[in-house]
Amino acid sequence: MDHIPTKQDIIDAHERISGYIPRTPVFSNEALGRLVSSSVSVHCKMECLMPDVGSFKIRGVMNALLSLTPEERKRGVLTQSSGNHAQAFALVAKRMGIQATIVMPKNANPIKKRNVLEFGGKIVECEPGDASREQMVRDVQSATGAVDIHPFNDYRIIAGHATAAKELLENVPHLDVIVAPVGGGGLLSGTLLATHYFSPKTKVIAGEPAGADDAYRSLQAGSIQPNTTVKTIADGLITTLGDKTFPIIQEYVDHIVRVEDSEIAAAMRELWERLRVTVEASGAVSFAALVKERSSYTTFMDIGVILSGGNVDLDRIPFLKNISIFP
Repeated sequence: MDHIPTKQDIIDAHERISGYIPRTPVFSNEALGRLVSSSVSVHCKMECLMPDVGSFKIRGVMNALLSLTPEERKRGVLTQSSGNHAQAFALVAKRMGIQATIVMPKNANPIKKRNVLEFGGKIVECEPGDASREQMVRDVQSATGAVDIHPFNDYRIIAGHATAAKELLENVPHLDVIVAPVGGGGLLSGTLLATHYFSPKTKVIAGEPAGADDAYRSLQAGSIQPNTTVKTIADGLITTLGDKTFPIIQEYVDHIVRVEDSEIAAAMRELWERLRVTVEASGAVSFAALVKERSSYTTFMDIGVILSGGNVDLDRIPFLKNISIFP
């Protein structure tokens, strides 16, 4: 696909993947709403409950790999990822009988690395940082001839990710606001397009770690800004926006909220306790952003929150101490 996904592209992507992955539930939780404002209704799109891979990433991967030609499948596929995309990529490729190679930074989450290997993917390690990953992908692609599928800067991926917001809006029509996390921008771009096409009156805001805030700074500058340093527990959101995701975000996002690691950890704890499910740091960023701006929200509003993933290293849970930012 060589164009920004249209409404029909998203509908087609949803039909394409629906026979392979389940529709994740939407949990409406009164206690979470009260943490924001009196009588606000919070509706959580539970991408963290996606079977096998525990994240929304399988949506874009499934759409992209199902769109390959037979000749491209024979060549094998290649991608880069710090974790959730890598797991989904390896699993979908295995189910389709395609050889998958994933470039991962040496410091990637060990649980996610383990899962990639168990799903049959081949890992090639690189140094941390976007430049190192991009160079290693070029080297591997040159050596193997595999089809390179970018984890977020690909319109097929964006169209697949858009199906999460499409489902959320089908479950809860007329949402006032949707909150999604932003890293490389694949999920946010898809959310923005789905909302624009299917519920244009709904605002979309994004949550971003303060320690990896390139999207926020890019909006301020009007051009893509890199992360020169990264320090955040939300390891799935440390990538920089791409030239396909940034224009979509620039046109349609209402604003981006930066959240500190302490706020992310506190949001994780609230979600674990009140929803009784596991939500990873990157997935909790959207709820942390909503709570941080709770003074902006009045009563009788319906707010959708995309909880993007649930893959947690249990040896590194960030809220073991009794911390909370909520009254």
